[in-house]
Amino acid sequence: MNLVRAVGAAYRDLHSSGKAQGASTLTMQLARNLFLSSEKTYGRKLQEIFLSVQIERRFTKQQIFELYANQIYLGHGTYGFEAGSEYFFNKKVRDLTLPEAALLAALPKGPEAYSPIKYPDRALKRRNLVLSEMLADGKITKKQAEAAEAEPLGLHLEPPANSVAPYFVEEVRRQLEKQFGVEEVHGAGLKVYTTLDLDLQQAANKAILDGTATYERRRGWKGRLPNVVLDGADVESYRHPDWVQPIENGSYVHGVVTAVTAKRVTVKLGARQAVLTPEDWRWTQNVDGDGFLRTGDVVYVKVEGSSPDGSLKVSLQQDSGAQASMMAVDNSTGEVLAMVGGRDFALSQFNRATQSQRQVGSSFKPYVYTTAIEGGAKPTDIIVDGPTTFPTPNGPYTPHNYEGDYKGAMSLTNAFAESRNIPALKLADRYGIRKVIETAHRFGITSNIPAFLPVAIGSADISLAEQVSAYSVFPNDGIRIEPRYIRRITQADGLPLDPAPSQVSEVVSVDTARTMMQLLQAVVRFGTGLRLRS
Repeated sequence: MNLVRAVGAAYRDLHSSGKAQGASTLTMQLARNLFLSSEKTYGRKLQEIFLSVQIERRFTKQQIFELYANQIYLGHGTYGFEAGSEYFFNKKVRDLTLPEAALLAALPKGPEAYSPIKYPDRALKRRNLVLSEMLADGKITKKQAEAAEAEPLGLHLEPPANSVAPYFVEEVRRQLEKQFGVEEVHGAGLKVYTTLDLDLQQAANKAILDGTATYERRRGWKGRLPNVVLDGADVESYRHPDWVQPIENGSYVHGVVTAVTAKRVTVKLGARQAVLTPEDWRWTQNVDGDGFLRTGDVVYVKVEGSSPDGSLKVSLQQDSGAQASMMAVDNSTGEVLAMVGGRDFALSQFNRATQSQRQVGSSFKPYVYTTAIEGGAKPTDIIVDGPTTFPTPNGPYTPHNYEGDYKGAMSLTNAFAESRNIPALKLADRYGIRKVIETAHRFGITSNIPAFLPVAIGSADISLAEQVSAYSVFPNDGIRIEPRYIRRITQADGLPLDPAPSQVSEVVSVDTARTMMQLLQAVVRFGTGLRLRS
């Protein structure tokens, strides 16, 4: 009811009779939002007037207000008062206080100009103007107006839960803003249909979290936990960014220790309580909980289930900074099906799949072998895996295999399958490391790669997204398709917009690509990827 009165004050002619007169300001704005473009011309203004008159002839004031309330833009990508109430105050419209309702009613005049997030002072003045209009209309008393005007904006912004694919969604946002601009993306009500495969994304999330947890446990307990009490905070009022997301079985989340005894540790996870017992921290090789944990410690746990008393059953994990990323692409279309850019989006929005580079190790060797195949080498050719030294401008370079041994004469297929360093370096030296780097660039690697021989065994820094895209050339018979995240885009009225087109290029011949596929398959059949056969 507060909102209806506030909007009525913001648009004084809402309750006019509508007979033999022009359409109300509210109706004209509704006509503009529903049916017309944003261009400012006399023709569009004339259309707006005619449409407004037709709307008022066919709909009651209550119906018009309902349409308006559900369609009006309030800034920051929110349409309608219910959505605005949820976004700005984290509550339903029916629960709004008088000053909150007045603020929402003030926004349609200029959602960006009066944004309470960007321009709180402007928003406060505009809200108070609405309150004064309500007072003038007799909708509220002077005492109510004074009390409401004395209230702060009272925003309660809660970021929407995005626990399944936050890095993917953020990448989509970046691409949309680059193509269409910030205002169009956040203010035009675009509908975006992405390439995400939800099942694959959930599998990728689980693989990253389980994999990094296993890696952390293998390295042993490090300790050195942050402590909110020592930092001057209060355990009861402490809130971790993880708690914005739903806490479910199998999820990994940070919590704060609220009580510690030798055999029982109580952990706060948002509004829930969790319990750790010696079995849950056995891998740390600590016997008693109070021997290595204390009240206020921020711990990392995995939710295993619920206890009979209603508390969560969790196991202690470790978050010492280890990170991982993953990306899955449909080779034939270039569609990105899943992407994980790090362990915890709430703590770090840096996308390690697209924004970071790291030494790629043996995953660079396919470019070496592709260069050799294009130069006339065959999978059955013999190469010697033995001690060797290469002359370089910086002096002699004597490399070693990762395993520390040598296997003598072997076929290129076996050398590739077993990821032997010496054969890869010999091939790069024979055909030229600059030629190998040119091959990598043809595959879509944009990173700057120095022309040093060790690059052949992976000393170059390349992003995961570049590697995944480049590798799709092999199963695509030599064709590279630029990865894409968006299938289609429509405007608020349903009219389609064209997403940025994918770039398609021929990188290598069909014969070269299929020969390389034989080598890649050998890795899984009997080489270093044998465990992946299952």
